[in-house]
Amino acid sequence: MKYIVASFLILVGSCATLRHSEKVKNLKESIVFYEKDTVQKYLNTINPKQLETIVDEVSSDKYMGRLTGEKGHNDVCDYLRNYYKNLGVTAPAIHPDYFQPVPHTELPDGLNDSQNVIAYIEGEEFPDEYIILSAHSDHEGVIDGKIYNGADDNGSGTAALLEIAEAFKIAYNNGTKPKRSIVFLHVTAEEFGLYGSLYYTKNPVFPIENTITTLNVDMIGRVDDLHKDDENYIYVIGADRKSTELNFITEIANSTFTNLNLDYRYNDRKDANRYYSRSDHYNFALKDVPVIFFFNGEHDDYTKESDTAEKIHYNLLATRTQLVFATAWYLANSESRLNPELL
Repeated sequence: MKYIVASFLILVGSCATLRHSEKVKNLKESIVFYEKDTVQKYLNTINPKQLETIVDEVSSDKYMGRLTGEKGHNDVCDYLRNYYKNLGVTAPAIHPDYFQPVPHTELPDGLNDSQNVIAYIEGEEFPDEYIILSAHSDHEGVIDGKIYNGADDNGSGTAALLEIAEAFKIAYNNGTKPKRSIVFLHVTAEEFGLYGSLYYTKNPVFPIENTITTLNVDMIGRVDDLHKDDENYIYVIGADRKSTELNFITEIANSTFTNLNLDYRYNDRKDANRYYSRSDHYNFALKDVPVIFFFNGEHDDYTKESDTAEKIHYNLLATRTQLVFATAWYLANSESRLNPELL
């Protein structure tokens, strides 16, 4: 009898494995970029030269290291606001000046009032469903008389959002409008503990329950020591934590358009660095929003005054930005809403 029971259990387990494999196969096969040439057309508008111009600007000495609540950071927020105005990307109705005020009472002691910068492109078919792209705008200011410019951390992510916004806006102006709304969120006070994104998730401008995903870019312009012999990579963190489909979407976006090495080593739940909880996507994940954190890893200039614009790998930054764009494009234009389930 025990052999019959054991055989039965093996059969049941085999059937379950087969069903799971079939589900995974069907899900992957359902993710298709039907208008590949159209996506490629607008993806190609993201270029290294324009990214360099933006990184040079936001990491310049005149912003004095963009410390939260200080004049330099306020000035760079003005730059972001004006950039969106010039693109014709609109502000949310509730904050028509593009600024979501973050009062000092919501920040660590000693910091002044600050703001998140928010712009968005309204979806044509599902305007009340939102794809959020996030990047923190602050850095560490001036320490011991030295300006910490933060070109990679996070001038690179800031530039990526602006270029992605421009690509979507060019498509919009040409009549290719996204089905879902796309939100560009530049959060404050990341360096002090993710306070800007925490404030947003506690006081969402767009409903959290209608937020499909958050794609967070924080340091995507450099190369870490582990990849000096193969720079064509990006760390992908969190993509499979809340939605199997989201993970597959970015993988297929990559194989279709950018062919980067997607490195998942820091996605390991046992990773001692705990990067999953160390950038602004995490506050959205705590609200059960599927997220991806795009990251290049730490390098010798991380959190130092030597993190400057001339050290950014701009061709690589462009390719990584294109991956985020392609992922966002699929999410914004898919016939069906992202499935927030794990297989």
